[in-house]
Amino acid sequence: MENQIKNYLSTVQIGEPQSYHNLVLFPLQAPQNGVLPYVTLAEAIAAGTFTVTETSQSGSVPELFVINKGDIAVLLVDGEELVGAKQNRVLNTSVLVRGKSETKIPVSCVEQGRWAYSSAQFASSKDIMSAKSRARKSRSVSASLNEGASFHSDQGEVWNEVSKLQVKACMASPTSAMSDVFKANEEKLKECLARFTCQPGQQGLIVLHNGQVAGLDLISRPEVYARLHEKFVRSYVIEGLLEKAAEPEDPKRARDKAQNFLGDIAKAGEQKFQSTGYGWDFRLRADGLAGNALVADEHVIHAAAFKLEAAAQVPSDMAAFSQRRRRYTRE
Repeated sequence: MENQIKNYLSTVQIGEPQSYHNLVLFPLQAPQNGVLPYVTLAEAIAAGTFTVTETSQSGSVPELFVINKGDIAVLLVDGEELVGAKQNRVLNTSVLVRGKSETKIPVSCVEQGRWAYSSAQFASSKDIMSAKSRARKSRSVSASLNEGASFHSDQGEVWNEVSKLQVKACMASPTSAMSDVFKANEEKLKECLARFTCQPGQQGLIVLHNGQVAGLDLISRPEVYARLHEKFVRSYVIEGLLEKAAEPEDPKRARDKAQNFLGDIAKAGEQKFQSTGYGWDFRLRADGLAGNALVADEHVIHAAAFKLEAAAQVPSDMAAFSQRRRRYTRE
């Protein structure tokens, strides 16, 4: 199972660009056969076969408890938001929960100002954490895994990312909730979604923001990607839409940059960790990159990779990181 991400990306085909504002999106395809079946979190919750709750009545910030009563596996995507219970959270990494099983999942808080029940169970949100924030979170989770501390993020950094997004949006949220930024910009997001439509057979996307690659996401099954397409687009475009209008990158130059990004990922090292669900969690190791891939039955179920901004490339001080993790863990 070596070079799982590299081998998968070698099959990727880049489609025709879609442009809007200061953004360019390339649809991706990566044909795979015989991939195990699974459904999205939103589908499983709507069907009543999947529940997400706090780990106990008192709760614990970095973990939630999930039960899959259905026969089919459920995919929870890195950065995907869960709303309700004692505070809103996002997934620290992608997790595949097999049918008729239960487990704890690693999460980060994206609603700093609330620690009280609004519902007994979590609901699925329309959103995935912004791509820039996901990049930093992915880097800190990889650092935590290297320290032997499981799939923990730097919670202080996550809160800081949410705060920066609110400042950029020129808004304040009563509970410092990430979701409030997306809600306040719903009309802009709808306009952007009308430009970035899901293409037949599409399995992923690469997005450029202000002429620079932001990152990519790939899902093994086209029909599952289609259900997640709008979530991924919202994740990549939210920060771009909060800036002044600008011309997107020239399509040819943008394609070259997208292709070069795939090449950079192919040069990266990989580390393998047991997933908290079914399969294995692979982490990218390379300067200027952060990313991960969920692999099950020798197939890449979900892969995500991001360009790190210069300020985000400096590794976290692990002693300080450990202290912050303990401080932000409520039992």
